[in-house]
Amino acid sequence: MQLKNWTLAALVLAAIPAVSQARDTTLFLDFDSVVAEATQAGRLDGSVKFYLAGEKVPGKVSTLNEAVTNKKTNAFNKSDEEACSWVLQSALITLQDAAKRAGANAVVDIVSYYKRNEFKDPQKYECHAGAVIAGVALKGKIANVK
Repeated sequence: MQLKNWTLAALVLAAIPAVSQARDTTLFLDFDSVVAEATQAGRLDGSVKFYLAGEKVPGKVSTLNEAVTNKKTNAFNKSDEEACSWVLQSALITLQDAAKRAGANAVVDIVSYYKRNEFKDPQKYECHAGAVIAGVALKGKIANVK
């Protein structure tokens, strides 16, 4: 009986390294297609526009404050792209709500901010996908564009 317990304990301990070395794939994906998808699906209402850092903003920009969001989603049984799209939409909804509360109509200078590391690109966002969880972190400036 004691041998059986030791064998079970050894198997459990052997599985720990596999769990602790979980997958964390970094993807750089198209931002505008996800914004369009979320707007078309009604998740974003279109009252707030989103501009990545380096993207030309049409009009005069007056910034109000900074907003940061760090979202995670269940990636189980989804492709990395599907999970990343879903979690970006969640982050955008959070930014939209923050802008609306501030009476703003845009979020400008958006950068990916995963683990507080900035990734700036005028067309792409950074997403980290694992076997179970996908995550996106964004930082941007709440603003009015006239």
